[in-house]
Amino acid sequence: MSSPLILASTSAYRRELLARLRLPFETARPDVDESPHGDEAPAALAARLAAAKAAAVADGRPDAWVIGSDQVAELDARPLGKPGGRDPAIEQLSAMSGRQVRFHTAVCVMRAGGVPLMANDLTVVRFRPLRHDEIERYVDAEQPYDCAGSFKCEGLGISLFEAIETRDPTALVGLPLIETARLLRAAGYPLP
Repeated sequence: MSSPLILASTSAYRRELLARLRLPFETARPDVDESPHGDEAPAALAARLAAAKAAAVADGRPDAWVIGSDQVAELDARPLGKPGGRDPAIEQLSAMSGRQVRFHTAVCVMRAGGVPLMANDLTVVRFRPLRHDEIERYVDAEQPYDCAGSFKCEGLGISLFEAIETRDPTALVGLPLIETARLLRAAGYPLP
């Protein structure tokens, strides 16, 4: 494949995941407002943001295929944003204690002016009942302030769960590689 591949993200998590596919790629920061539109459903929000991120980068690089991705956590049919700090992370984890949380991880592969190739993965996480001191210890240990849901499942966050139900274990980290590989193959990238 002669077209460059660009990941429209500065997320270290997404960059590490995409590197597993062993395709050369660049990264670029998409300039996208991530605010929900009105009563936008979490799955629709994730899909819209993934496409917007890909389009924002593709517009400036018509020679490249661009991957955009976004993840939205859903509790009580409402999106949960990234906590951004210690107290909001503690609040989010307290609200999720003993409950199921849905994670919508969307991916979009596109070229400027082309039809976007889209996929949306759903992962359901069942949190065990969490004591306040456990939440504080966890938040202080990993500081998951830039993560939807206030945890890092690839790290100590796994200790917060009873179960994870998913088709793709990479989706919860931030980029569903099974779907990403499928979309890249459809775009003409040689993957095994």
